[in-house]
Amino acid sequence: MYFIKKNLLDKPLKNKIKIGFVVQIIKKKDQSTGRLTEGIVKRILTSSNSHPHGIKVELEAGEIGRVQNILN
Repeated sequence: MYFIKKNLLDKPLKNKIKIGFVVQIIKKKDQSTGRLTEGIVKRILTSSNSHPHGIKVELEAGEIGRVQNILN
């Protein structure tokens, strides 16, 4: 787990995120703390190419959140 806050403009675009990528997400319950969760993308849930808070994805572990960083 990481505790790094980034500028809203630094979020990866949807066209940069692929199923199987290792990413860091922020879950809704962790938005106030900035706590990040790492995992592998199972599904991309956001339909648009960008979102100010990050593209929403589901991880293979079942967690849902918005992508803050791509790790691979």
